[in-house]
Amino acid sequence: MQPAFRGIVAALVCVAPGLASSGSAAQEAFSPAELTRLPTDAWLTNGGDLYNRRYSPLSRINRENVSRLKGVWRTRLGGSGVNFQFSGEAEPIVHEGVLYVVTGADDAFAIRIDTGEILWNYEAGLDQDISTICCGWTSRGVGFGEGKVFVGQLDGKLVALDQATGEVVALDRHSGEVVWSIQAERWQEGLTITSAPLYYDGLVVTGFAGAEYGVRGRVKAYDAEDGSYVWTFYTVPGPGEIGHDTWPADNEVWKYGGATVWQTPAVDPELGLLYFSTGNPGPDFNGAVRAGDNLFSVSIVAVDVATGEYRWHFQQIRHDIWDFDAANPVVLFDIEIDGLVRNALAEVNKNGYIYILDRVTGEPLLGIDEKPVPQERRQATAATQPIPRGVPVAPLTIDVPPEGYLLPYDEHVYVPFWTERVVGKRSGANWPPSAYDPERGTLFVCASERLSFYVVDEDETASPPGGERYMGGSLGGIGGLPTTGILAAMDMAT
Repeated sequence: MQPAFRGIVAALVCVAPGLASSGSAAQEAFSPAELTRLPTDAWLTNGGDLYNRRYSPLSRINRENVSRLKGVWRTRLGGSGVNFQFSGEAEPIVHEGVLYVVTGADDAFAIRIDTGEILWNYEAGLDQDISTICCGWTSRGVGFGEGKVFVGQLDGKLVALDQATGEVVALDRHSGEVVWSIQAERWQEGLTITSAPLYYDGLVVTGFAGAEYGVRGRVKAYDAEDGSYVWTFYTVPGPGEIGHDTWPADNEVWKYGGATVWQTPAVDPELGLLYFSTGNPGPDFNGAVRAGDNLFSVSIVAVDVATGEYRWHFQQIRHDIWDFDAANPVVLFDIEIDGLVRNALAEVNKNGYIYILDRVTGEPLLGIDEKPVPQERRQATAATQPIPRGVPVAPLTIDVPPEGYLLPYDEHVYVPFWTERVVGKRSGANWPPSAYDPERGTLFVCASERLSFYVVDEDETASPPGGERYMGGSLGGIGGLPTTGILAAMDMAT
């Protein structure tokens, strides 16, 4: 979980001349070219650009002068999102001298970069009785385009705010004007929005969280102008859809199959494709009730950005029972491999491996091998798992088993379990996004190294969830053992 957000935004350096205006009322429908170029005077998407590269070529701050950074202002956000239940994970949008940010309470703010003055704020007024939120009350940012700021809320609402003034009809300077608001899904059914919505080509695209409460994962697109519905892609396929046969035929567990989308998708405008990665299947830890590979859980998926139609997928973990969500955002880039420039895609999993694919076809670019893994009949485990070639971002072995826990296999990542407290490795990338440097061809990854134990609780999945906890067991940390942070720089050509 991320550190608690204390309701403070701070600036470290003065902005460059010409970037300190108070914003304009222009209704920018940003072009694909604007949204794919490397950012130098604005940060228009959650990932810095549509490719989610989170990289800028600016060089005025460098190794020689970084030690001279100092604070120039600090602004308090009125106490929004400061209680223990909230966390602050939002990446700000920056445009024409204004910073747009959201707190864990889904309250949005527009702040002048040069002075820290709050130009307006929007109060979401979340129901404090919302009970189907996993992993902290949080938001990872806002979307931006066509003169609007788009906020996805924990109560299942998708809201568009006026970018320029944020004022309500009564001209209350410190309230956000709602241009449109829709109830995209109901939190009572387990569906919430924690990711930053994506604006692209007149659409607002968002995923939904909630796999821990037995939801069927989905990504939805709405018209940016008025919030009207455009398309839905279900990440757990229903009858007659591609991948439905990877779920049991004798029950309807697919209706609660999880595979939720935690992060903002990426887009390749030339291919017309939208890419996202998915979370664990539901229930998390009891694979006995969902025999099969369980598509499209723990997968990278490409769909037509205009229609939501399926194009391709690559499943990283078959029949996941370890909560190995593909929670790290997908990153797109072009790179030369064996003398050819390839349209590539990368995603770093919690298992420590980087999956590097051709973003046109979804085929591996550097090779991924099918390898046998240990089995547990009661868990209906997959016989093999696709293991990428190359070096993982973190150590994947356990040198000494902790006292009181089972370590029955040489394999320390895909360790099967039932009711015994079996220990396994969870060393890889989670929420902190990765960043790609196109000059070096290097992906920078924030990862962690930790041991966890797993157990099954069959009672949790004995009946359909109905908005109740639907995990089928749990994982836990091991007392006295630290979680180590890792910063890894990975060569994407090798």
